[in-house]
Amino acid sequence: MKTYEYVSHHPEDTVALAMKLAQYIQPKDVITLEGDLGAGKTTFTKGLAKGLGINRNVSSPTFTIIKQYEGRIPLYHMDVYRLEESEEDLGFDEYFFGDGVTVVEWAHIIEPYLPDERLHITIHHADGGSRIIRFSPIGQRYEQLCKEIFSDESVSH
Repeated sequence: MKTYEYVSHHPEDTVALAMKLAQYIQPKDVITLEGDLGAGKTTFTKGLAKGLGINRNVSSPTFTIIKQYEGRIPLYHMDVYRLEESEEDLGFDEYFFGDGVTVVEWAHIIEPYLPDERLHITIHHADGGSRIIRFSPIGQRYEQLCKEIFSDESVSH
C-alpha cells in the first residue's frame, strides 16, 4: 500500500489540505483519523467541513460520540475515544454506508466495525510545531483519490 505524506507548518495548512480532500469526497466515503493528542485531528475535520460547505462550528464529539453536519453532503463526525472499554455497536453501518462522509477519530478502537475500504490518515507532531499528515489509502477508490490530491502541485509539501 502506497502512502502519501504532507508536512503542515501551520493549522491553516492542515485546513487547506482537508478542504482539498473535500473536493473529491463522495457519499459513503470513510476517513479514519489517528494521531497524537492535540496533533490536529479536529482541525483537519474542520477543514473538511469547510470544504463541504458546512458553516456550523465543528467541534470534537468527545462526549456525544457522533455529530452530524449538513453541507454539500452530510458529514458524520465520530470521536470513539470513550468507547475503548465498550463492546457496543452504535449502528456504525448506518453512517458508513449512508448518504454522507464519515470521519472517525481514534478509529482503531472500533476496528472490527470499520469498512474494508477507507482512507486512513495519521497526524503526528514534528519539529518546530509542524505536523506530518500521512494518507494511507485502503482500496482502489481511495488510492485513486490520493493520486488525484497529491498530483496537484498545491499539495506537494
